[in-house]
Amino acid sequence: MPNHHEGEIVSGAITIEEVEASRHDPALGEEIRNLRKAKGLTLGVFAELTGLSIGFISQIERGQNRPSVTALFKISRALGVSVSWFFSAASAPDGDRETAVVRKGERRSIEYLDGITDQLLTPTLGGKLELLSCRFAPGSGVETVYSHKGEEAGVVISGKLDLWLNDTQYRLNAGDSFAFDSSTPHRYRNPSDGETVVIWAITPPNF
Repeated sequence: MPNHHEGEIVSGAITIEEVEASRHDPALGEEIRNLRKAKGLTLGVFAELTGLSIGFISQIERGQNRPSVTALFKISRALGVSVSWFFSAASAPDGDRETAVVRKGERRSIEYLDGITDQLLTPTLGGKLELLSCRFAPGSGVETVYSHKGEEAGVVISGKLDLWLNDTQYRLNAGDSFAFDSSTPHRYRNPSDGETVVIWAITPPNF
């Protein structure tokens, strides 16, 4: 499931004031580093994608420098998220930020043009496990078979999900669950005319 869409991201609306708030958040560098590592990007590759220097990115990740608004947009684009991802991380006052709990109204999400929306249910990507709430619009899915390191497991909360592992197709209904080694070539799709919701666990994190 991680990096499961090659479709474009639908960026949510965000004001310059909110961008300013996020770029001054002391946890911003750690958020950038965790997301970069979860996507398997080295500093060198990340620098090429952003057009920023390795040294500058390293300083940002270590909290020794703050990105400009322009740089933050470049960073978010290279990481495949909207800038609102970082605003969501900074939205709670420092003294109120919870490190073990994600409140329902504070989930960070990515919405894709292919009709799939992911919400991160774990507080950060810095741990060994990632938990997602994945919403599939009718007929949406990933048609390209892919594989990667790690393990995945999930449960269908509502709707239907077609899951392919190698050449075997499984039809899962609400209440059905699954688990597999992510090195197994796989893909999936919502075959129904209604929305499908899946709670998906991945290790290591690869949002």
